[in-house]
Amino acid sequence: MRPESGIYPLSSEVLYFILFIVFIVTVLALDLGLFSKHGKQMSFREALLWTFIWVCCALGFYIFLNTYGHRLHNITDWNSLQHVVDRYAPNLDLISGDFIGSVAIYRKNLALEFITGYIIEYALSVDNIFVIILIFSSFNVAEKYHKQVLFWGILGAILMRCAFIFSGAALVQSFSWIFYIFGALLVFTGIKMFMDQDNDEAIDTQNHPVVKFLSKHFSVYPHYVLHHFFIKKAGKFFITPLFIVLMVIEFTDLIFAVDSIPAVFSITEDPYVIFFSNIFAIIGLRSLFFLITKVMHLFHYLKIGLAILLTIIGLKMIFHSWLHKVGFSTFHSLMLVLGVLAVSIFLSLIFPRKEEGNKS
Repeated sequence: MRPESGIYPLSSEVLYFILFIVFIVTVLALDLGLFSKHGKQMSFREALLWTFIWVCCALGFYIFLNTYGHRLHNITDWNSLQHVVDRYAPNLDLISGDFIGSVAIYRKNLALEFITGYIIEYALSVDNIFVIILIFSSFNVAEKYHKQVLFWGILGAILMRCAFIFSGAALVQSFSWIFYIFGALLVFTGIKMFMDQDNDEAIDTQNHPVVKFLSKHFSVYPHYVLHHFFIKKAGKFFITPLFIVLMVIEFTDLIFAVDSIPAVFSITEDPYVIFFSNIFAIIGLRSLFFLITKVMHLFHYLKIGLAILLTIIGLKMIFHSWLHKVGFSTFHSLMLVLGVLAVSIFLSLIFPRKEEGNKS
């Protein structure tokens, strides 16, 4: 029934979505230095501090979902709870006739889905960072401009992932067989990542598809012009090489999203939880980038761990029906993710990579 005022009330999901975006934009302005001067590099100490802050924010959101998660989908009675569970968590076992106890089970599972998805996304973003480092190196981008490129790159990634996640959720809801396609894609990606683990060759900056596309459709200024993405010379509009680097990074993130977002769909079918976990991982990408650049040599087995993790997640999606029958839960997924990452980091520290200069 249409309200007399002609204004429809915001749904609970939309309201939380808007509040979340406002929060993210506000903190991004602080974290990414919207109000700071161009060219200020992030120190290792500052990167470590902001990485800690973003992880704490994600943990705080986990606690929020564990306490008030039922409000996300406006669960107020047994019928609304059953409707949400049937739609987003059909394998969740509730306590018949116990609404309070069942809501507690739902909240705990929701929070576990979020934190598991967040850890998966955050871990996979490390591989994304390796590629971004390679992009900056191949295009000879000065370190003082890394911060600005990452700032706009992250904003673009948020918009792309928002569209990707909610369209993907609609497909999963409509076509359950999509799960098997996602699973096969992850298995293929995991195997390919394992086979290419030592492939650190520089990017062909002349033949990259993004470079060729932009060069064909826009006038490209031949040199970097400070921090500018666009310039105007003699009345003519040019894009700068820095803008091309930004577009290459956006294109790269789109490719990574094709792998990482289906991985979180293996944990939950709730698009809002997937979105929250993705965005928390993405907004911590800049500080993690400056942190990883200082310590990446210490974790040389991490890429192998990520390859194994993607393959396992893909197999989990393919055999999800059977796994549910044997009692494989979200908690088991979380332990599996943490276990693979912990082993890869542990092995990296126990068996450090030998420097080429030390070889006899």
